[in-house]
Amino acid sequence: MSTAQDVPTYPALVQELADRGLLTAQWRRVFEAVPRSWFVPVDVWRQLPDRCEPVVGSDAWLALVNSDEPVVTQLDDGAEGGPGVATSSNSMPSMVARMLGLLDVQDGQRVLEIGTGTGHVAALLCERLGDDLVHSVELDPVVAQQAAEALAQAGYRPHLRVGDGEQPWPGMGLVDRLIVTCALRYVPYALLRQVRSGGVVVAPLARECWSGALVQLRVQDDGTAVGPFCGGATYMPMRAHRVPDLHEVRGKGRARAAGLDPARLLDLGFALYAGARLPGVRLIHQNTAEGAQVWVTREDGGAATAATGEEVWQYGPGFLWEEVEQVWWEYEAVGQPDAGQFGLTVTDRGQQVWLRDPAEVIRASRA
Repeated sequence: MSTAQDVPTYPALVQELADRGLLTAQWRRVFEAVPRSWFVPVDVWRQLPDRCEPVVGSDAWLALVNSDEPVVTQLDDGAEGGPGVATSSNSMPSMVARMLGLLDVQDGQRVLEIGTGTGHVAALLCERLGDDLVHSVELDPVVAQQAAEALAQAGYRPHLRVGDGEQPWPGMGLVDRLIVTCALRYVPYALLRQVRSGGVVVAPLARECWSGALVQLRVQDDGTAVGPFCGGATYMPMRAHRVPDLHEVRGKGRARAAGLDPARLLDLGFALYAGARLPGVRLIHQNTAEGAQVWVTREDGGAATAATGEEVWQYGPGFLWEEVEQVWWEYEAVGQPDAGQFGLTVTDRGQQVWLRDPAEVIRASRA
């Protein structure tokens, strides 16, 4: 049984982040000045693989808050009697540190945050830059009000707005940095138009074939933005960017012999490559004692499921698993690049994933 003496402290967490190289000396001082506990409500949940578990008791609450775990602060968009799906949280401190490091803010720069959430990131930015240089927008009015109260109580007064973060902030003008703290399926061009030339955008993306990756984009003189992927990142999706986990499966199942071990598909580098080659194909997985099981589906009703060491089952039109395997062999042929060798270009016509060089765009395998 744990005691109060066993509960970790916030300074110990900050020390851990610094030891991992995630905080510069300047950001360490900022994190030390803005305890996470100021921005976490009493009623919270811990995210488990299959559900959200209520946190009961002050020691358990403090242990979670002072750990490098996300703290779920809202279920089901605040509705009563829902399925218990996390819809708002205070992010993992290590992820916050990574994103703020990638944002590369300098003194005197204006920052826009999409997704105020609990207000913790806005407070960190205020401590670093000053209140007047920080703007933050939140769609959920209840979440926004709670954040505003927490920020005011902590002594920070950034510019706050309740509204859709995809839409321009009236009268704000251009900012130097933009950080998104909810997952996007694509980078809306409207976001880029709020950032000056040379400015930086940091955002987590989640596409059909992968659960999340950070991208760091720099806005060009022509209004486009280009930059690398910078590791995995799992965030709750922006509400307008939510999609079902899988498409509807149609047709009678057809068995075939086991082939490619599906556990090999779970590397983020492959996911980025496959996501570009097989647009619209969704993939989810679960780990098993033998390796992994995956489900892949496409909008036309084609689907497949495969588990390590077991036969493959396919459904609906086409042979989707063969297409996935073909893309894997292509990925092997280009050297099985890791996620850091991929990047993204965003224009007013959409976004394209590239490998090693922005000119080397990965084209879709289907029309």
